[in-house]
Amino acid sequence: INAKRFMADLDEKLNSGDIEGAKEQCRSTRGPVASICYQGLLRIDESIENIERSVVSYGSVQSANLEKGCSWITLFIALSPSLGFLGTVFDQIEQAGDIRPTIVAAGMKVALITTIFGIISALILQIFYNYILSKIEHLVAQMEESAITLLDSIMNHKLRA
Repeated sequence: INAKRFMADLDEKLNSGDIEGAKEQCRSTRGPVASICYQGLLRIDESIENIERSVVSYGSVQSANLEKGCSWITLFIALSPSLGFLGTVFDQIEQAGDIRPTIVAAGMKVALITTIFGIISALILQIFYNYILSKIEHLVAQMEESAITLLDSIMNHKLRA
């Protein structure tokens, strides 16, 4: 979503006293920014400290949800180059029943080729992982900025009431 426009619309509703309209806007909008704002609006009648604590706590939950699954990508980045070595040399030695330089060399060739493909796949995964992390960091920054804007809007609403 366009977080700035979303927050401007939400602020407008709060300024006009339309709390239910602001809640409905949050419910009907997907994403962590809207979810965090909804949590804050649910507690609008409480103290600003309770609202802030709720928004921060829910923001941590949303942030963790964004990052779940990323550990699997890092695992595959770490493992893919190593997988090339598994079983290639030793399998050929076992089949021949002898350790001759030609057998070892052929096995090493296969191991190096599969390791190269493992490194290539790790590089591709690393680029993908960095892209995902940059998107997550952008969303977290939007969530933090929106939380500050929401708290300011709620504070202004409470001062007018």
